[in-house]
Amino acid sequence: MELVILVPCSLLLIALIKFLYDSLWVPLSIQHMLNSQGIKGPPYRFIHGNNKEIIKMRKEAMSKPKALTHDIFAKTQPHMYSWIKKYGKNFVYWNGIRAEVVISEPELVKEVLKNSENVFPKAKPSFYVSKLLGNGLATIDGEKWVKHRKLTNYAFHGESLKNMTPAIIASVETMLKRWKGKEGKEIEVYQEFRLLTSE
Repeated sequence: MELVILVPCSLLLIALIKFLYDSLWVPLSIQHMLNSQGIKGPPYRFIHGNNKEIIKMRKEAMSKPKALTHDIFAKTQPHMYSWIKKYGKNFVYWNGIRAEVVISEPELVKEVLKNSENVFPKAKPSFYVSKLLGNGLATIDGEKWVKHRKLTNYAFHGESLKNMTPAIIASVETMLKRWKGKEGKEIEVYQEFRLLTSE
C-alpha cells in the first residue's frame, strides 16, 4: 500500500524539481552568466519572463496618439526602444523562460552573421515569422541554405547588378514621372514599389 502512494509522490516530486530547474534555476544562472559578461537587461520574472512588461509597454505606446514622423520604432517596438536606451546596444530579455540576446553593435552583428564555425545556430522561426519570411535564406539551414545561397549569389553578383543598372534606372525614372503627374495627391507607395520590384 505504501508503495502505491510512494511511486506517484516520487514522480510528482521529480516533475516539480525538473519544472523548477527549467523555469527558475536555468534562467537565473543564464542571467547571472550574461551579467558577469557585461550583458545586462530587465530581470527574469518566473515563468512569463518579460512578456507582461512587453504587453504593458505596447498597450501604452498604442494608446498615445501617433506622431507625424517616420521614426516609428518607439511605437512599434516600445520595449526594445526603452531597453536599448536603458541597457545599451546589447542586452538580454526573457521570452518566457527563454533568454533572447539583442545585439545591435555593428561589429558584433557582423560576427554573428558570418557564423563560420556554427557558433550561433539559427533559432527555429515562430509560426508568424515563417509565414512572413517563407522558406528563404533567413529561415533555412544546411544543404538547403547552401543551394539557395548559390542561386541568390549569382543573381546579386556585382557583374549581374551592373548589367541591370540601366533597366533599374529606367524603371525608377518611369515611376518618378508617374509621381510627378500626381503631385499634391496621395500616392499608394506600397503598390508603386510592388510594381517597381516586379519589373
